[in-house]
Amino acid sequence: MMATPYRFGDLLALARRSWTLSMAEELARRGFSAYRVTDAASMRLLLTGPLSIGRLARAIGVSRQAASKIVRGLTARDLAETRPSPLDARATQITLTETGWAYAKAVVEVIDKLNHSLASQVGEADLAAADRVLRLVLAGGVLEPAASRLPTPGLGRSRSRMG
Repeated sequence: MMATPYRFGDLLALARRSWTLSMAEELARRGFSAYRVTDAASMRLLLTGPLSIGRLARAIGVSRQAASKIVRGLTARDLAETRPSPLDARATQITLTETGWAYAKAVVEVIDKLNHSLASQVGEADLAAADRVLRLVLAGGVLEPAASRLPTPGLGRSRSRMG
C-alpha cells in the first residue's frame, strides 16, 4: 500500500484562505465589511502616496489589466480615486480617498496584529524555517522579486532580504 503524499500546496492554500478570512473578520469588526484579497497589498502601497496603474501592477506582481480591475474595485467602494497624472497625461494616477486612508490604516493594523499573534505562538526558528520554505516555493517565479523585498524573521529584528 502506497503512502499518501504530503500535500504542501493544499495546506498552503488552506492557510492563505484562513489568513484572509481572519483579516476579513477583523476588518468587519472595525466597520470595513468588503475586504478583498488584493486589498492588503494595494492599500499598503497606496499609503505611500499616489501610484500609476503600471507601478501598482509591477509592485504586486499582476498584469496591468488585473491592476486596472483592482483599481476599479477600489473606486467602486470609494476607497480610491483616479485622475490623469500631472507628469504624464497618458498615465492614470491612483490616490486614496478619506475612507481609503482609514481603511488602509486598518488593513495595516490587522496585518500587524495577525503577524504578532502568529509570532507569539511559535519560536523564531520555526518562523525562519517557514520563511525559507515559502521563499523556496517562490524561487524562480514571477513573484520572487516582490518576495525578496519582504523582511525575513531575524533575532528580534527585521532585516530586508535583498536579491
